[in-house]
Amino acid sequence: SFAAARRRFKVAAIDYGIKLNILRCLADSGCDVTVFPATADAADVLAAKPDGVFLSNGPGDPEQPTYAHRCVKGIVGQVPVFAICLGHQILALASGAKTYKLKFGHRGANHPVKDISTRKVEITTQNHGYAVDPGGLAAAGLEPTHVNLNDGTVEGMRHRSLPVFSVQYHPEASAGPHDS
Repeated sequence: SFAAARRRFKVAAIDYGIKLNILRCLADSGCDVTVFPATADAADVLAAKPDGVFLSNGPGDPEQPTYAHRCVKGIVGQVPVFAICLGHQILALASGAKTYKLKFGHRGANHPVKDISTRKVEITTQNHGYAVDPGGLAAAGLEPTHVNLNDGTVEGMRHRSLPVFSVQYHPEASAGPHDS
């Protein structure tokens, strides 16, 4: 069958507070997912020989889990990395960029986010109180890919030369007629 012939990707998901639906979406997309705790180190994650690493959403101040920064630093450049929400912020910090606390967090649905390359606007669902500081992205080898149309915050980024990218929002949360 088509489904059986489809290549399965081995994804290591680091759990900072992951939603079950994220794991369901990865599995439905053809991924064999192994979940690692937030305190995992890079050697343990890479020993699983994943095709890529997913950094999950979760609560809290992204500067606090320094163990996560060390882990992500050891993974970037070894395998492709994709991150959302808190994982997006941890990825920025591990790469040398900065984050800051928002005066008013982004909560709920209907947050318009513009994809810089396509100029399309996606309606997203968000739940975070911190954002990535755009001022340090270039020095960290990163560039913005998405911007929040309400307040101009960085909603997505990618590394200029490595297979590393992230979004601030929850891409599977059904904020509009199509998931972002």
